[in-house]
Amino acid sequence: MTDSSSASESTPENSGRNGDVGKKKAARQTPWYIEIPVVVVLTLLVVFLLQTFVGRLYMIPSGSMEPTLHGCEGCTGDRILVEKVSYYFEDPEPGDVVVFEGTDSWNVNFTTQRSDNTVIRGLQNLGSYVGLVAPDENDLVKRIIATGGQTVSCQEGDPGVMVDGSVVDSSFTLQPAQYPIDPRSGSEACGGEFFGPITVPEANFFMMGDNRTNSADSRYHLGDQYQGTIPEDNIKGKVRAVVLPLSRIGGVSDPDIQE
Repeated sequence: MTDSSSASESTPENSGRNGDVGKKKAARQTPWYIEIPVVVVLTLLVVFLLQTFVGRLYMIPSGSMEPTLHGCEGCTGDRILVEKVSYYFEDPEPGDVVVFEGTDSWNVNFTTQRSDNTVIRGLQNLGSYVGLVAPDENDLVKRIIATGGQTVSCQEGDPGVMVDGSVVDSSFTLQPAQYPIDPRSGSEACGGEFFGPITVPEANFFMMGDNRTNSADSRYHLGDQYQGTIPEDNIKGKVRAVVLPLSRIGGVSDPDIQE
């Protein structure tokens, strides 16, 4: 009797409690039409933060960095992983392959990829913040050859590109050269026309492509305010690896070219 009485007294009470809990859970559940947009916004925010402070993917559009990075008009260019974290703790160094935004003289032939339609252009700009659309800026990829305060040149008779009087390692460059070189104005060792000497301004970097005869790099902008060099603030990050296509996956070397 005691057991039966106990059961009859406790069952309705427990049912009431469970019902209350169920009602509270139902009341707390977020509607799908709110939950989905929130998830989307949070995801885009995470992507934005990652691309702004950690790194992002870029596509190689030209052959100026052959054979290190592959790209050409109409072909499938390498997709590269560019990370930013390293340069929070250390300065860019000679030998690093970096992505950077061109200065005014580098941007002469740059044309915007944005639509003339205000709404579409706004959506494109928004998409660029979260990595869905390429940023509307002239982002380039080259290798650092010399840093602030160093003097870089390549003159007739030099065994290669010289920095502070010593030849730098050029073993990673495209050999043989893609285009012929006029021996009256340049050399194979220089990778094209003679140039310099140029003293790199402080906090700037002298850039060259690994495909020396097919790279409009610092050598072609020597008359600008930075003598063709790139300010450190313009550097977007360090190229770490090729991630696509699958046949070319691998790390990108950063030898100490001044060793």
